[in-house]
Amino acid sequence: MFGQKKTESLARDLKANSINIIGLGTEISGDLITKGDIRIDGKIVGNIQSKAKVVIGNTGEVIGDINAESAEINGVVKGNINTIETLFLKASANLIGDVSSNKLVVENGANLTGHCQTGISQTAKQISINDGKGTGKREATA
Repeated sequence: MFGQKKTESLARDLKANSINIIGLGTEISGDLITKGDIRIDGKIVGNIQSKAKVVIGNTGEVIGDINAESAEINGVVKGNINTIETLFLKASANLIGDVSSNKLVVENGANLTGHCQTGISQTAKQISINDGKGTGKREATA
């Protein structure tokens, strides 16, 4: 009983305080899985899964899919984006892929080549989340 509350509290603290940054000049090949926020100013060739916010900076490039609670795109994404909450496409964004999000905000100047599906209920949407233990996946209702 007390252990579960401590674990839940720790998970909230980790999410609130965890900010990961992939800097300019860094290139990573492979999938990224995080429970916290992540900012990409370098290049990722692989999928990104986050239970928090994903930010792709002006110099950032992702070749792969993004699954997150929310996302803000300033750079280049070549892949599909699925968000539970809001996807922001800033003026400098260049997205080639499909979008599935509860809310979509597109600034003047953003480029989007693909299909959009918005207004998805948070309770109905499911995102496949790798639990980070081996190759097993589990389905989590958002």
